[in-house]
Amino acid sequence: MKPFKLLLAAGILALAGCSSTPTHVGGGTIHASTFSYVDTGIKPPPGYADNRAAIHSMIQGAIARSLGSRGLHQVATGGEVTVAYLIITGNNASTAMINDYFGYGDDATALQDKAHKAYTENKNPNYFEAGTLVIDLIDSKSFKLLKRGYATRPILRNLPDDARAARIQEVADEILRDVRVAP
Repeated sequence: MKPFKLLLAAGILALAGCSSTPTHVGGGTIHASTFSYVDTGIKPPPGYADNRAAIHSMIQGAIARSLGSRGLHQVATGGEVTVAYLIITGNNASTAMINDYFGYGDDATALQDKAHKAYTENKNPNYFEAGTLVIDLIDSKSFKLLKRGYATRPILRNLPDDARAARIQEVADEILRDVRVAP
């Protein structure tokens, strides 16, 4: 397991490297009391799509609990802060992203490229699967990125839903631990 921890550390360092797409943005107090998620519009899932709805529900619930404990409360639409999140999964050879709630723009692809480089450019010969959750907090009026954070974990298959939800909550809490809110 030690080589895998070294791989994750290397991945985190690679994601934190210089680029026009920041991996970590933060600092300062967020002056708001409400948030909402990126508006995805009405788009039916493709016929080949996996069951993402359950995972999105777990992620959004975890983010809502974490932000709620800091004073930001979820509204259906029009929050003072927009929350966007990106899921990147990968192994020694490839990466994939789920950007349903990340919005449109070049950031998602640039972040996936960083993760791909971190996942594939290592000396570890052992097979692994990892997932990275990126969360952005964006000012809904100015569209200024207030906070970007991420966490990477090994992917564990066949977890019961309650254990999966607990892991997702742990990740959301880690990413959002330094968010300070003042209404």
